[in-house]
Amino acid sequence: MSVVKLSGLKKHFGKVRAVDGVDLEIADGELLVLLGPSGSGKTTLMRLCAGLEAPTGGEILIDGERVNDVPPRKRGIAMVFQSYALYPHKTVFKNIAFPLSIEGMDRGNITQKVEWAAGLLGIGHLLERVPSQLSGGERQRVAIARALVRRPRVLLMDEPLSNLDAKVRHTARDELKKFQREIGVTTIYVTHDQVEAMGLGDRIAVMNNGVVRQIGTPDVIYHDPADTFVAGFVGMPPMNFLDSGDTVIGIRPEAFLPAELITDPDRMDFQFRIERVENLGSYSLVYGKVGSEGVIANLSRRHPVEEGTERAFSMRRADVRYYDKASGRRIMP
Repeated sequence: MSVVKLSGLKKHFGKVRAVDGVDLEIADGELLVLLGPSGSGKTTLMRLCAGLEAPTGGEILIDGERVNDVPPRKRGIAMVFQSYALYPHKTVFKNIAFPLSIEGMDRGNITQKVEWAAGLLGIGHLLERVPSQLSGGERQRVAIARALVRRPRVLLMDEPLSNLDAKVRHTARDELKKFQREIGVTTIYVTHDQVEAMGLGDRIAVMNNGVVRQIGTPDVIYHDPADTFVAGFVGMPPMNFLDSGDTVIGIRPEAFLPAELITDPDRMDFQFRIERVENLGSYSLVYGKVGSEGVIANLSRRHPVEEGTERAFSMRRADVRYYDKASGRRIMP
């Protein structure tokens, strides 16, 4: 497997700085998620790694080798696209075997490698079918098997689960994490879905406007966001923000609770006007206002509240995050 290092990587399209000086190092066998909204630069960054775009500046190194000018087929990289890009007239076997066939590999070795990849992804019984006979989840597995059959040094995945429905996506995410750990291939995974990012990534790099705003484990990204962009983008619902002079106070919805549930004496208290309660089964989202600012609380159904009431709500100071209003960067209280 391989270590991927990006140093000062840039890609400009005229005046648009799609990728603007990114420094990243992806460890051997790591699954790094590039997370960000549309237009943040995450897919362009992946295409630079794949060799599908030429960088404006900076370096791409794989195991210490500079690959800026190395063509895509010689980088030892495989890519899974959002559309899967399967050949509709070819069987599953021939789709998986295609990259080996164009390399001129003999039939015996091709069969062995296809059966290995198909077995890894649990699609060995589908080898004689064509893509139109497969479900969305099965087509996704075929696309991954085709990428893995060449035993790439690096696997790039561009939103491969986005075409699946919610239930299948959850199962596919779990399977994807398991097989990535099993084969240990260094993987860069692009998504705008924070649930995917939190569930899949060993680390997450949050991007916006061509730059990496923060990189860290899912726990660090969620609980200690480096700025108001990361805090507001990661989390569903996102972090609440309250104005406090030159400072912005950040509160996760699950940390904002009825006052009687907070026993910690080091806490902050507010009057919360409850406007709407959204029942989501095991929990409720409670929408309301603190002063003139909108706030969302995430409450267990064991602690019901009523719409149109005003309640004392609190949070532990240890759960509060502080941000500079001008820069948006996190500061210590």
